[in-house]
Amino acid sequence: MPKGKTNNYLGRNLSKKREPDKISKAKRSSVMSKIRARGTKFETDFIDKLKTRTKKKYRLNVKEIKGKPDIVFERYKLCVFLDSDFWHGWQYSRWIHLLKNDFWRKKIETNRSRDKKYTKWLRRKGWSVLRIWEHNIKKDAVKEIGRILELLNNKE
Repeated sequence: MPKGKTNNYLGRNLSKKREPDKISKAKRSSVMSKIRARGTKFETDFIDKLKTRTKKKYRLNVKEIKGKPDIVFERYKLCVFLDSDFWHGWQYSRWIHLLKNDFWRKKIETNRSRDKKYTKWLRRKGWSVLRIWEHNIKKDAVKEIGRILELLNNKE
């Protein structure tokens, strides 16, 4: 590996300099508008695997609970959030310099702040909160499902 190059778990170079966007503003806007807040591939794949591993009842994207958790086991008071590496800022300080403008910095920082706020609030209200990062799901979804099942078994 060349000197000064720092790759993350996906092999992306995080030490590079920020470059101007290679596509037009209109095209970038179009691309970004297609990004969904829920029902992403990593979420749906994970939930499909979870269905095969447990018969316990759960709900998805529950609007009535602060933070709108991705998976909620109401009987066990367990909220599971499936956090995307980019939108929730995994190792954010390593790649903040690559963001094109302050809009994206503010967006990700707001998401991170809101995640902490809702996690604290839910725990104060007696909920167990589990946040699972996208890269951990992609690396070993079965292990992450095991974490959920272990929490559920401890609550029985």
